[in-house]
Amino acid sequence: MQVDIDALTVEIAGARLVQDVTLRAGSGLFVGLVGPNGSGKSTLLRCVYRALRPTAGAIRIGGDDLLAMGARDSARRLAALPQEAAAEFDFTVAEIVAMGRLPHQSSMARATEEDRRTCAAALEGVGAGHLADRGFLTLSGGEKQRVLIARALAQQARVLVLDEPTNHLDIAQQLEVLALVRTSGLTVLTALHDLNLAALHCDLLHVIDGGRIVASGAPHDVLTPELLAEVFGVRAHRVPHPETGAVQLLFDRLPLSDAPR
Repeated sequence: MQVDIDALTVEIAGARLVQDVTLRAGSGLFVGLVGPNGSGKSTLLRCVYRALRPTAGAIRIGGDDLLAMGARDSARRLAALPQEAAAEFDFTVAEIVAMGRLPHQSSMARATEEDRRTCAAALEGVGAGHLADRGFLTLSGGEKQRVLIARALAQQARVLVLDEPTNHLDIAQQLEVLALVRTSGLTVLTALHDLNLAALHCDLLHVIDGGRIVASGAPHDVLTPELLAEVFGVRAHRVPHPETGAVQLLFDRLPLSDAPR
Protein backbone atom coordinates (compact mmCIF):
# COMPACT_ATOMS: atom_id res chain seq x y z
CA MET A 1 0.00 0.00 0.00
CA GLN A 2 1.46 3.32 -1.07
CA VAL A 3 1.98 6.32 1.23
CA ASP A 4 2.04 9.84 -0.24
CA ILE A 5 3.06 12.89 1.75
CA ASP A 6 2.33 16.14 -0.06
CA ALA A 7 3.65 19.59 0.93
CA LEU A 8 3.60 18.75 4.65
CA THR A 9 4.41 21.59 7.03
CA VAL A 10 4.43 21.56 10.83
CA GLU A 11 4.64 24.69 12.98
CA ILE A 12 4.69 24.53 16.78
CA ALA A 13 4.91 27.60 19.03
CA GLY A 14 5.98 29.72 16.08
CA ALA A 15 8.79 27.36 15.04
CA ARG A 16 8.58 25.60 11.67
CA LEU A 17 9.79 22.06 12.34
CA VAL A 18 8.88 20.52 8.98
CA GLN A 19 8.81 22.60 5.82
CA ASP A 20 6.91 21.67 2.68
CA VAL A 21 7.95 17.99 2.64
CA THR A 22 6.77 15.86 -0.27
CA LEU A 23 7.70 12.20 -0.57
CA ARG A 24 6.31 8.82 -1.59
CA ALA A 25 6.78 5.39 -0.04
CA GLY A 26 5.86 2.97 -2.79
CA SER A 27 3.96 -0.21 -2.02
CA GLY A 28 6.24 -2.83 -0.44
CA LEU A 29 9.29 -0.56 -0.31
CA PHE A 30 11.53 0.04 2.70
CA VAL A 31 11.96 3.82 2.84
CA GLY A 32 14.32 5.50 5.30
CA LEU A 33 14.54 8.99 6.75
CA VAL A 34 17.98 10.06 7.90
CA GLY A 35 19.27 13.34 9.22
CA PRO A 36 20.92 14.93 12.25
CA ASN A 37 19.18 15.28 15.60
CA GLY A 38 16.43 17.89 15.45
CA SER A 39 16.13 17.73 11.67
CA GLY A 40 12.40 16.91 11.72
CA LYS A 41 12.37 13.13 11.15
CA SER A 42 10.31 12.24 14.22
CA THR A 43 7.97 15.21 13.76
CA LEU A 44 7.23 14.06 10.22
CA LEU A 45 6.58 10.48 11.33
CA ARG A 46 4.34 11.63 14.18
CA CYS A 47 2.11 13.23 11.55
CA VAL A 48 2.01 9.98 9.58
CA TYR A 49 0.87 7.91 12.58
CA ARG A 50 -1.52 10.68 13.67
CA ALA A 51 0.09 11.67 16.96
CA LEU A 52 0.45 15.19 15.56
CA ARG A 53 -1.69 17.15 13.12
CA PRO A 54 0.24 19.01 10.43
CA THR A 55 -0.20 22.72 9.91
CA ALA A 56 -0.55 22.23 6.17
CA GLY A 57 -0.29 19.50 3.56
CA ALA A 58 -1.81 16.06 3.07
CA ILE A 59 -1.03 12.42 3.83
CA ARG A 60 -2.65 9.69 1.75
CA ILE A 61 -2.56 5.93 2.26
CA GLY A 62 -3.65 3.85 -0.68
CA GLY A 63 -4.90 7.09 -2.23
CA ASP A 64 -7.20 7.94 0.70
CA ASP A 65 -6.83 10.95 3.00
CA LEU A 66 -5.34 9.64 6.26
CA LEU A 67 -6.56 12.58 8.33
CA ALA A 68 -10.15 12.00 7.20
CA MET A 69 -10.18 8.35 8.29
CA GLY A 70 -11.58 7.02 11.54
CA ALA A 71 -9.10 5.68 14.06
CA ARG A 72 -10.07 2.04 13.48
CA ASP A 73 -9.81 2.34 9.69
CA SER A 74 -6.40 4.00 9.84
CA ALA A 75 -5.15 1.41 12.37
CA ARG A 76 -6.10 -1.38 9.98
CA ARG A 77 -3.93 0.23 7.33
CA LEU A 78 -1.04 1.60 9.38
CA ALA A 79 0.85 0.35 12.45
CA ALA A 80 3.47 2.41 14.24
CA LEU A 81 6.33 2.06 16.68
CA PRO A 82 7.09 5.51 18.13
CA GLN A 83 10.54 6.36 19.41
CA GLU A 84 9.35 6.49 23.01
CA ALA A 85 6.71 3.79 23.47
CA ALA A 86 5.93 2.84 27.04
CA ALA A 87 3.43 0.85 29.07
CA GLU A 88 2.43 2.36 32.42
CA PHE A 89 0.91 -0.86 33.72
CA ASP A 90 2.69 -4.18 33.95
CA PHE A 91 0.84 -6.08 31.26
CA THR A 92 2.29 -9.40 30.22
CA VAL A 93 4.12 -9.54 26.92
CA ALA A 94 1.28 -11.58 25.44
CA GLU A 95 -1.21 -8.88 26.48
CA ILE A 96 0.93 -6.13 24.95
CA VAL A 97 1.14 -7.93 21.61
CA ALA A 98 -2.59 -8.74 21.70
CA MET A 99 -3.29 -4.99 21.68
CA GLY A 100 -2.22 -5.05 18.05
CA ARG A 101 -5.36 -7.04 17.26
CA LEU A 102 -7.81 -4.47 18.68
CA PRO A 103 -8.47 -2.70 15.33
CA HIS A 104 -9.77 -6.01 14.00
CA GLN A 105 -12.16 -6.69 16.89
CA SER A 106 -15.52 -5.21 17.86
CA SER A 107 -15.64 -3.42 21.20
CA MET A 108 -17.13 -6.42 23.05
CA ALA A 109 -15.41 -9.24 21.17
CA ARG A 110 -12.91 -11.58 22.77
CA ALA A 111 -9.70 -12.68 21.13
CA THR A 112 -10.18 -15.47 18.63
CA GLU A 113 -7.94 -18.43 17.98
CA GLU A 114 -6.75 -16.64 14.84
CA ASP A 115 -5.82 -13.60 16.96
CA ARG A 116 -3.81 -15.82 19.31
CA ARG A 117 -2.01 -17.53 16.43
CA THR A 118 -1.19 -14.18 14.83
CA CYS A 119 0.24 -12.82 18.08
CA ALA A 120 2.27 -15.95 18.76
CA ALA A 121 3.71 -15.87 15.25
CA ALA A 122 4.65 -12.21 15.61
CA LEU A 123 6.44 -12.88 18.89
CA GLU A 124 8.29 -15.87 17.45
CA GLY A 125 9.21 -13.82 14.40
CA VAL A 126 11.11 -11.29 16.51
CA GLY A 127 12.68 -13.98 18.67
CA ALA A 128 10.61 -13.18 21.74
CA GLY A 129 8.23 -16.13 21.98
CA HIS A 130 9.81 -17.22 25.26
CA LEU A 131 8.84 -13.89 26.84
CA ALA A 132 5.07 -14.28 26.39
CA ASP A 133 4.28 -14.71 30.09
CA ARG A 134 6.77 -12.15 31.39
CA GLY A 135 5.69 -8.77 32.71
CA PHE A 136 6.54 -6.06 30.18
CA LEU A 137 8.10 -3.79 32.81
CA THR A 138 10.56 -6.53 33.82
CA LEU A 139 12.14 -6.66 30.37
CA SER A 140 15.38 -5.09 29.21
CA GLY A 141 15.26 -2.22 26.74
CA GLY A 142 16.09 -4.52 23.84
CA GLU A 143 13.46 -7.06 24.85
CA LYS A 144 10.82 -4.33 25.13
CA GLN A 145 11.68 -3.08 21.65
CA ARG A 146 11.28 -6.54 20.12
CA VAL A 147 7.90 -6.98 21.85
CA LEU A 148 6.65 -3.62 20.56
CA ILE A 149 7.71 -4.54 17.04
CA ALA A 150 5.82 -7.82 17.45
CA ARG A 151 2.73 -5.83 18.46
CA ALA A 152 3.01 -3.73 15.31
CA LEU A 153 3.39 -6.86 13.16
CA ALA A 154 0.41 -8.52 14.87
CA GLN A 155 -1.70 -5.55 13.82
CA GLN A 156 -1.38 -6.82 10.22
CA ALA A 157 -1.54 -3.36 8.75
CA ARG A 158 -0.20 -2.79 5.24
CA VAL A 159 2.03 0.13 6.26
CA LEU A 160 4.56 0.11 9.09
CA VAL A 161 5.99 3.35 10.53
CA LEU A 162 9.05 2.95 12.75
CA ASP A 163 10.86 5.74 14.58
CA GLU A 164 14.36 4.54 15.47
CA PRO A 165 13.33 0.86 15.70
CA THR A 166 16.85 -0.33 16.57
CA ASN A 167 17.07 1.72 19.79
CA HIS A 168 18.29 -0.43 22.70
CA LEU A 169 19.07 -3.41 20.45
CA ASP A 170 22.50 -5.02 20.22
CA ILE A 171 24.01 -5.36 16.75
CA ALA A 172 22.72 -8.90 16.15
CA GLN A 173 19.21 -7.86 17.16
CA GLN A 174 19.41 -4.75 14.95
CA LEU A 175 20.24 -6.84 11.91
CA GLU A 176 17.62 -9.48 12.72
CA VAL A 177 14.79 -7.00 13.31
CA LEU A 178 15.49 -4.94 10.20
CA ALA A 179 15.80 -8.08 8.08
CA LEU A 180 12.47 -9.28 9.47
CA VAL A 181 10.77 -5.98 8.68
CA ARG A 182 12.33 -5.83 5.23
CA THR A 183 11.05 -9.28 4.29
CA SER A 184 7.56 -8.65 5.72
CA GLY A 185 6.20 -7.38 2.39
CA LEU A 186 4.89 -4.25 4.12
CA THR A 187 5.43 -0.68 3.04
CA VAL A 188 7.90 0.60 5.65
CA LEU A 189 8.67 4.21 6.50
CA THR A 190 11.36 4.49 9.16
CA ALA A 191 13.73 6.97 10.74
CA LEU A 192 17.21 5.57 11.36
CA HIS A 193 20.25 7.07 13.04
CA ASP A 194 22.73 4.47 11.82
CA LEU A 195 23.59 5.36 8.23
CA ASN A 196 25.19 1.99 7.56
CA LEU A 197 22.04 0.15 8.62
CA ALA A 198 20.04 2.53 6.44
CA ALA A 199 22.32 1.83 3.47
CA LEU A 200 22.03 -1.94 3.96
CA HIS A 201 18.27 -2.17 4.33
CA CYS A 202 16.57 0.78 2.64
CA ASP A 203 15.39 0.81 -0.96
CA LEU A 204 15.13 4.59 -0.86
CA LEU A 205 16.51 7.27 1.43
CA HIS A 206 15.34 10.79 2.15
CA VAL A 207 17.85 13.05 3.90
CA ILE A 208 16.21 15.69 6.09
CA ASP A 209 17.97 18.77 7.36
CA GLY A 210 16.34 21.78 8.96
CA GLY A 211 12.88 20.34 8.33
CA ARG A 212 13.40 20.01 4.59
CA ILE A 213 14.31 17.12 2.34
CA VAL A 214 17.72 17.93 0.89
CA ALA A 215 18.39 14.68 -0.99
CA SER A 216 16.43 11.61 -2.09
CA GLY A 217 17.32 8.44 -3.91
CA ALA A 218 18.97 5.05 -3.57
CA PRO A 219 21.45 4.88 -0.65
CA HIS A 220 24.43 4.57 -3.01
CA ASP A 221 23.42 7.78 -4.78
CA VAL A 222 22.46 9.77 -1.69
CA LEU A 223 25.18 8.98 0.85
CA THR A 224 27.99 10.91 -0.79
CA PRO A 225 30.95 12.38 1.08
CA GLU A 226 29.87 15.87 -0.01
CA LEU A 227 26.35 15.53 1.38
CA LEU A 228 27.51 13.89 4.61
CA ALA A 229 30.00 16.70 5.19
CA GLU A 230 27.33 19.34 4.57
CA VAL A 231 24.48 17.75 6.57
CA PHE A 232 26.24 15.76 9.30
CA GLY A 233 29.53 17.63 9.56
CA VAL A 234 31.69 14.53 9.13
CA ARG A 235 34.19 13.25 6.61
CA ALA A 236 32.97 9.96 5.14
CA HIS A 237 34.88 7.23 3.34
CA ARG A 238 32.73 4.93 1.21
CA VAL A 239 33.51 1.23 0.98
CA PRO A 240 31.45 -1.61 -0.54
CA HIS A 241 30.01 -4.25 1.75
CA PRO A 242 32.04 -7.42 0.99
CA GLU A 243 28.94 -9.60 0.51
CA THR A 244 26.11 -7.35 -0.66
CA GLY A 245 28.07 -4.58 -2.35
CA ALA A 246 25.95 -1.99 -0.53
CA VAL A 247 27.71 1.24 0.27
CA GLN A 248 29.12 1.37 3.80
CA LEU A 249 30.68 4.34 5.53
CA LEU A 250 33.71 5.00 7.69
CA PHE A 251 33.78 8.36 9.46
CA ASP A 252 36.34 10.92 10.53
CA ARG A 253 35.93 14.34 12.04
CA LEU A 254 36.06 17.10 9.49
CA PRO A 255 39.05 19.43 9.77
CA LEU A 256 37.86 22.69 11.32
CA SER A 257 38.64 24.50 8.09
CA ASP A 258 36.20 22.24 6.20
CA ALA A 259 33.37 22.16 8.75
CA PRO A 260 30.01 23.62 7.65
CA ARG A 261 29.46 27.17 8.84
